[in-house]
Amino acid sequence: MSITRRRFLGTSLAGGALLNVANATAAGECDPAIMNAAETVPTVALDKQTRALLDKINADTPIYTLPIAQARDRLEKGTLSSTFPSTEVHSVEDRTIPGPNGVIPVRIYRSGPARAHGRYPVLVLFHGGGFVLGSINSHDNLARYYCSQAGLIVISVAYRLAPEHKFPAGVEDAYAALCWAGDHAAQMGGDAARMAVIGDSAGGNFAAVVCQLARLRKGPNVAYQVLLYPAMTSILEADYPSRKLYGNGEYLLSRAFKKWRGALYFNQADVESRDPRASPILTKDLSGLPQTLIVTAEFDMLRDEARHYARRLIESDVPVEYKNYPTTIHGFISFAGALDVGKEALKYVSDRLKLVLA
Repeated sequence: MSITRRRFLGTSLAGGALLNVANATAAGECDPAIMNAAETVPTVALDKQTRALLDKINADTPIYTLPIAQARDRLEKGTLSSTFPSTEVHSVEDRTIPGPNGVIPVRIYRSGPARAHGRYPVLVLFHGGGFVLGSINSHDNLARYYCSQAGLIVISVAYRLAPEHKFPAGVEDAYAALCWAGDHAAQMGGDAARMAVIGDSAGGNFAAVVCQLARLRKGPNVAYQVLLYPAMTSILEADYPSRKLYGNGEYLLSRAFKKWRGALYFNQADVESRDPRASPILTKDLSGLPQTLIVTAEFDMLRDEARHYARRLIESDVPVEYKNYPTTIHGFISFAGALDVGKEALKYVSDRLKLVLA
């Protein structure tokens, strides 16, 4: 199902109630319509490829029970083993840029040579991984695909990870990288007026936050934000039905994982999780934010908070497209090598980037 502006495209949410936009709260607390929605078994089943992938994942020890180094290694290897073949691009450059506390490694992908006339749109990418896992390597193929298929300059950001670097280190790195991209777009052959951000899961959280910070701090203009199954609130007690339905560990992401990563990410979780830089859905005023695409999976505990953010943006007159994939799980685009639905969504996102940033 998709939601565009104040118009609903489709008639059902594939297992969830059609929620009333008017019930979204101004302060960004849990939407009462979502909180009180019936917790029913989905009417659409997992597709066969997703079921097979989940069976393989669930046969292993939960990633949050591993030491950090092993958890990072497993996520990277698991993602790379289920991704699609690497896409050729014109050039790839590893470099560092100035950050708020030292340098930030970035990887810059170019889809073509410098142009005598005209510049390329710029996409700043923030990888997922719960603020503690993931890397520019785990998301290398995604960056290459966006670069090649949408004709972009892609800047993939290796922000600082917890627990070595607690909140708000990573998100401040993300904002610094966005500012650098805006300031240096022209030098790279890019067009700062056609700059977008994209992130999945925790990276979707960062993508949403940096757009809010750019508005608050009068930073660079962002033309488009793409939030892929984003974590919109870090508050463990947030009472969304999808957290109860799909957060018990059998659908990849779990409440136990959220609790584990929260303990690693925050110094004082009860206080810091309520900072809008950790929970962007808590920002009261969402007006003036960029055009937005939000993608979710039906069998994902983060589904309802992402949907809630879409509704709050719509109420703030932000152009929004919301698209839910009804037969799959959190992270499915990263598994596009194993999941046809991942390939479908990846192409859709790339096509939208190309169209909106044209």
